[in-house]
Amino acid sequence: MTTSTPLLNNIQSPVDLRLMPERLLPALAEEIRRVIIETVSKTGGHLAPCLGVVELTLALHYIFNTPDDKLIWDVGHQCYAHKLITGRRDSFHTLRQYKGISGFPKRDESPYDTFDTGHSSTSISASLGITCAKHLKNEKNKVIAVIGDGSMTGGMAFEALNQAGHLDRDLIVILNDNEMSISRNVGALSSFLSRKMTGRAVERFKRDTQQFLKSLSNVGENILQVLKKSEESLKAFLTPGMLFEALKFHYVGPIPGHKINTLLETLKNVKEFRHGPVLVHVVTTKGKGYKPAETNPGDYHGVGPFEISTGAPIPSAPSPVSYTKTFGETMVNIAEQNSKVVAITAAMPAGTGLVDFSKRFPDRFFDVGIAEQHALTFAAGLAIEGMLPVVAIYSTFFQRALDQIIHDVCLPNLPVTLAIDRGGVVGDDGPTHHGVFDLTFLRFIPNMVVMAPKDENELRHMLLTAILHPGPAAVRYPRGEGEGVELSSPLTQLPFGKGELLRQGDDILLLPVGNRVYPALKAADGLSRLGVDAAVINPRFVNPLDSELISTWAEKTGRVVTVEDNVRQGGFGGAVLELLSRQGLYSVKTRVLGFPDHFIEHAPQSILWKTGKIDTPAITSAALDLMETGK
Repeated sequence: MTTSTPLLNNIQSPVDLRLMPERLLPALAEEIRRVIIETVSKTGGHLAPCLGVVELTLALHYIFNTPDDKLIWDVGHQCYAHKLITGRRDSFHTLRQYKGISGFPKRDESPYDTFDTGHSSTSISASLGITCAKHLKNEKNKVIAVIGDGSMTGGMAFEALNQAGHLDRDLIVILNDNEMSISRNVGALSSFLSRKMTGRAVERFKRDTQQFLKSLSNVGENILQVLKKSEESLKAFLTPGMLFEALKFHYVGPIPGHKINTLLETLKNVKEFRHGPVLVHVVTTKGKGYKPAETNPGDYHGVGPFEISTGAPIPSAPSPVSYTKTFGETMVNIAEQNSKVVAITAAMPAGTGLVDFSKRFPDRFFDVGIAEQHALTFAAGLAIEGMLPVVAIYSTFFQRALDQIIHDVCLPNLPVTLAIDRGGVVGDDGPTHHGVFDLTFLRFIPNMVVMAPKDENELRHMLLTAILHPGPAAVRYPRGEGEGVELSSPLTQLPFGKGELLRQGDDILLLPVGNRVYPALKAADGLSRLGVDAAVINPRFVNPLDSELISTWAEKTGRVVTVEDNVRQGGFGGAVLELLSRQGLYSVKTRVLGFPDHFIEHAPQSILWKTGKIDTPAITSAALDLMETGK
């Protein structure tokens, strides 16, 4: 299906948009929705959040003089309409494809992308910084942050709101309220925001109150007069405005987010306001305009290719069970046997595989919202009282809680398990989401045990090992399908700090970690055909290393190649080099394979493993080179 877009075809930039009559904007919004649906059905991407902000995107660019006025999107999940009208319409079909445009705002893509985003709750902080800089430079341009109610559950957003209210600068915050982040929002703040006081609801409340008070004769009439005089106070008490007014923001809303006329009128008024920060509360429908996404917005937050007519995923060849699913099933199995096991996630019960756990053990499941720092310290509190918390978060988001891991979990040596999903490169979401730093930032922390399974079966046993370990332990596993191995039972604890010798060899030692073990085994088979006898060890533990096993075979072969789906700097390979130095094995020749010292672009995992030189051909090549130069 090819989408006809006569209006969109005339939009090369927001300058063209601002020349368009207001009456045509609703039709343009529908064209944009069709393009988004058609493109994402082929490329995959963030569908529901982008469909929910089309009218808001048009209104913002129509009223404000972007890019001189600065527009910052929180997370960036909702930026596709923005990209379509800011010069990337003709390249939109390359969305999230190798060498194509990013699925997130990127400053090197367009001057309209003010701030690189990908993680949540950052927009108000960045916008306030830009606002203060403009004040110092005596520039009068507007700065607008667009943040969802899900991102507003992150503490960083409130740190920024607090300072913004104190500084009293000319900042505009748009609260995009759709009651969703990725999964449905949780927490007291979300409940507070969802009291959407529409005009009809407010009028009905006032009418019913008036009728009741009038029935109380003179006493009621006197009370009614007092209430009329304090109507604004009553309104503030009954609406979310009370919260933001307390933070010294001028609160506007809530307003309907799909009515162009209302949006334009409100934003025009807000643009002229020059007396401190303003928050505009906009109510939208996630997935607007595409029935499957409106009905199940969580399922359509991020999608792969799908059939537009049905919303069903495009069938693919059967594949092994994913690591995430294996983790979720194992958590249920362990929790059935151990009532102290509890699970924690940060707004991603589905993404981390914990939906079944949440249904089976609702009292032992905690979704803390987009609050990774809180998740870790909350887990520490549970552990102090004898529980065995498992914190399941994507690798890239664990970065947000490094201090809590160090200070609140590892320093007191508490039995908290980190289930690190999406370790290594993740594919089309790109540099903000690749989990290639965790081996580095975890292995230097005292008391932290770090494990990485070679396949989904080993993940199961590692998870039990981590949970039963008396201190902090992390299990790091990749995105996507497993190796298709048979799942052995019963679950057993692995020997602590011990690796396994998978293949003996006299010429060279291959030391792959995690999802690089099977590619290394294939490389060893290929090397054997070339006359090179390679030993292969699955270390299992990155910290502590199995020093005896690794040192023995490093000394025996005299050559070691380490391989990791992680940056080289300070990672697993660095740990092995440190070990060899401690053991005095200075004559052992080494190669460390991992990602170099730069951020990694978006592309399918297979391409990134190839370009990062950590796939089977690259391992084979490195081994042959070491055999030649290490004679």
